[in-house]
Amino acid sequence: MIDATPLLRGYARHRLAQLARLDPVRAQTAELRRLLRVAAGTRFGRAHGFSGIGSVREYQRRVPLRRYEAFWEEFWRPAFPTLRGITWPTRLPFLALSSGTSSGATKYLPVSPQMARANSRAALDVLAQHAGHFPDTRLLAGRNLMLGGSTALDRLGGGVRAGDLSGIVAWQVPWWARRRFFPPLDIALIPDWDRKIAAMAPRSLQADIHSLSGTASWLLLFFEQLAALHPDRPRRLAAFYPHLELIVHGGVSFTPYREAFAEWLHGSAIRTQEVYAASEGFIAIQDRGPGEGMRLLLDNGIFYEFVEPDALDDPAAGRHWIADARIGRNYALVLSTNAGLWSYVLGDTVELVDRSPPRVLITGRTSYWLSVAGEHLIGRELDMAITTAAAELGTQVADYTAAALPPGDDGRPGHLFVVEFSGAVPESVTFGQALDRALAAMNADYRAHRPGLSPPRIVLVPPGAFADWMRRRGRLGGQNKVPRVVELSALSGDEKGRPGLCPGAGWWQQPADPTI
Repeated sequence: MIDATPLLRGYARHRLAQLARLDPVRAQTAELRRLLRVAAGTRFGRAHGFSGIGSVREYQRRVPLRRYEAFWEEFWRPAFPTLRGITWPTRLPFLALSSGTSSGATKYLPVSPQMARANSRAALDVLAQHAGHFPDTRLLAGRNLMLGGSTALDRLGGGVRAGDLSGIVAWQVPWWARRRFFPPLDIALIPDWDRKIAAMAPRSLQADIHSLSGTASWLLLFFEQLAALHPDRPRRLAAFYPHLELIVHGGVSFTPYREAFAEWLHGSAIRTQEVYAASEGFIAIQDRGPGEGMRLLLDNGIFYEFVEPDALDDPAAGRHWIADARIGRNYALVLSTNAGLWSYVLGDTVELVDRSPPRVLITGRTSYWLSVAGEHLIGRELDMAITTAAAELGTQVADYTAAALPPGDDGRPGHLFVVEFSGAVPESVTFGQALDRALAAMNADYRAHRPGLSPPRIVLVPPGAFADWMRRRGRLGGQNKVPRVVELSALSGDEKGRPGLCPGAGWWQQPADPTI
């Protein structure tokens, strides 16, 4: 295979210099104007007077915030699956299937040719950032292993196909670049996750893998598959892929998995790089150290707005953009895109941590947080508190989920945490005390309301419990995510027959925290 890395180095120098000159406000203003100009003749554009919009404020005045359900009912469902000219002018050959982690209902999200090209440019930006940090890289001398969902797509009629976004991306890789990706088509088409990684792991050891990409939790399961194949080798990725230099991860917070990755990467120069890539568009890329925020892609087909989460249903909500969003505030992220989303409430919350260039941290979801007494614990605080408590006790958390508890015998509500450890398993009460301290240190509202809350209740589950739960729900692997905050019914199983993580009704009310 020809080493294309010299071409990457040349592109990286050009692109990084371009990004260094980029003015965020001008870039976003120009991006919105381009989007409005292209979509002015669509049904949506005519209804909202796109041709007469001359400023960001005018756009925000004419185009209200909408969630997926509003787009589906008002615009997409009547014409489904052929959506040309509805919210975007060109033919939409693909629809990305997404259920997120909240509603569980399948969403059909448009993927335009323009969005596909933007996603490809974003992928090049990922490589450019890596080359900029590591000038001696040989990233394109081998293959990239993509641990995504099935590449099998459903035909919906009218030439439209639907499936996992990673499958859509695989379909759009040009023929000349296919040899640089792994797995081959016969494995990529396997829909069952367990069968896929069982077939992928041994074949990957025969390929020259230089980079890996996928969701952190599923990457760790894949690493375990490698270890099971060769128990004689040290549990280090370098022992399986000697030329591996980059792991690209996204989809879930990396915080709970950071220590587990550190063990797999120990003694190597392999770099991890976080990306913020949703089915709705490629949003941001890590360009500095872990936890320092991801740089927003401002010139790649997306216009960003920032709204206080509590104000999303207020027609008079204050809508900020890159010119006036404030650093350190928790915002719901809102997108207008080159696939025909307009002031679309993504469902994620972010914190702007830098302005020049703008960088964000993902803090959680708009649809959930833990709050039974006004404490408003967001996803990022839960991740950090869980990780801090585990580190205090010298162990690691493999996965967890949380739920609000109704008032008990003492009349106080509380929080339940179902936890799977990858290291030593502490006593549930001891871990609960450490978690309580960490939550109080990170969240002033939790600290203030703590006298009215019962202590965190911890239920321990054995290794593999979360993977089995996701498997039984049909959500294992690919772009699926373990939900961080759920209803108690989701843990016990519900009336719709969806399997629970923990058995039996009322299990959380038992006097002791059982190891299930």
